[in-house]
Amino acid sequence: MDVEILAVGTELLLGNIANTNAQYLSQKCANLGLSVYHHTVVGDNETRMTDAICRALDRSDIVILTGGLGPTEDDMTKEVCAKVMGFELAEDPHTKERIAGYFKISGRKNITENNWKQAVVPVGAKVLDNSNGTAPGLILEKDGKTAILLPGPPNELKPLFEEQVAPYLRSLQPETIYSQMVKVCGIGESRAETMILDLINSQTNPTIATYAKTGEVHLRVTAKAESEEQGKKLVKPVVKELKNRFGINIYTTDEEESLEDVVVRLLRKYGLTVTTAESMTGGLLAGRIVNVAGASECFKEGFITYSNKAKRKFLDVSKATLKKYGAVSEQTAKEMAKGGIFAADSDICVAVTGFAGPEDSPEEPRGLTYISCYIDDKVFVKEFHFTGNRMKIREQAVVQALDLLRRCIIEQYK
Repeated sequence: MDVEILAVGTELLLGNIANTNAQYLSQKCANLGLSVYHHTVVGDNETRMTDAICRALDRSDIVILTGGLGPTEDDMTKEVCAKVMGFELAEDPHTKERIAGYFKISGRKNITENNWKQAVVPVGAKVLDNSNGTAPGLILEKDGKTAILLPGPPNELKPLFEEQVAPYLRSLQPETIYSQMVKVCGIGESRAETMILDLINSQTNPTIATYAKTGEVHLRVTAKAESEEQGKKLVKPVVKELKNRFGINIYTTDEEESLEDVVVRLLRKYGLTVTTAESMTGGLLAGRIVNVAGASECFKEGFITYSNKAKRKFLDVSKATLKKYGAVSEQTAKEMAKGGIFAADSDICVAVTGFAGPEDSPEEPRGLTYISCYIDDKVFVKEFHFTGNRMKIREQAVVQALDLLRRCIIEQYK
């Protein structure tokens, strides 16, 4: 079944906001076994929107439209789509009641007349109640074609999709799609693909798809079956084989679990505390860790020691080390990790020092990074040579620091 994603909004064309909804919807549709062949973005213009919807319906079975369901005059997705598909519009008492209740809970007493525009829906459409906003989602079906209209704000779109659209799309499938994600760190995409090329070349059902992320590779194993139970049976041996091949490089098989989630889970499992000592990454590493619920149980302190003076003052890095080897060196990384342990009285300290550019320096090439982990009176250091712009280098360093921490905990406490 073919799906097209059509995002509405002049602000998208102007680059004022990023079209993250399209990325999210594509991932979710892939998980459901649906094929997404086109992404379209169109501004708030009736003529161009009419043309975009007509083309989308002509070449796709399902069109998911996002945005343009608000109360203002330039919000016309519902009206244009209804006109294209031949639906009349009428006020829906249920939706109007929900809108009134939403405003009441929000404490707004004066509701402007244009807000009731959102209670007008195509007659015969499936109305999807929106618990996080005033614009309902809509499903229009006609002549074998389906248009699904969703509000633009991600905090409204995502719950609507998860709770109501995904089950609807599953019901259209003649067979069940079951998939499992295998997340790998420490191996690049090309190497990862080479390691499983024989599986990819011989695959029929299940299939394996690779996705490159910053510092990671995600492998999705997908099976088509008559039931979810049968799908799990088909996927299980393939995931087992991936585990055999990638070993400790796999950090999770839970699609919703991030690398930092795994790190915090391991720290809590073994009752460990951690401290970060950062130079080049400037707090990005600590930020990833504290984003995880429950991190307060294990994260002690984060040191941002960007200058040599700060490294000496807060982490007790020796002046002689900095002078002889420089700030970006294995020796400095070791002393930063050791200094963080004693400064915060934690069980583990992860340290990052590197040179992110934007230009090469006479002393260090851009991307040269040292990451160290002090744990159980041992210090481990890895040297990296990252590529890309300044931000990408720093992001890669954070991923590898989290991965080194994960590996050290497993090795020392397994």
